[in-house]
Amino acid sequence: MIHRAQVPVRRPHWYWIPARVMLVTVIVTVLAFAISLLLGIVGVLIGARLRGVPVDMTLAYRAIAAPAAAVAGAVVLISALSMEIRHYRQARTFARIERAG
Repeated sequence: MIHRAQVPVRRPHWYWIPARVMLVTVIVTVLAFAISLLLGIVGVLIGARLRGVPVDMTLAYRAIAAPAAAVAGAVVLISALSMEIRHYRQARTFARIERAG
C-alpha cells in the first residue's frame, strides 16, 4: 500500500494553459456554431414558409450562426482562461505546501 507521503508531487507547468484554453475554446465555438446554425436554418425555414417568400439560407449563416459562435467563443475564451489560471495558481500553491511539509 502506498502512503500519501510517498507519492511524488507533480509540479504544474504554465505552458499547458494556452493549449488547453485554445482547445476548449475551439471545440465549444464549433459546437455553438453548429447548434446555432441548425436553429437558424429551422428559424429561416419557418419564417419563409409563414411569409410565403423564398428561403435565403445565407441569413442563417451571416445573421445568426456566425455572431452567436463569436459571442460564445469570446465568453468561453475568457472563462476558460480565468479558470485555468486559477487552477494553475492553486496547484502551484498546493505543491509548495506539500514540498514544505
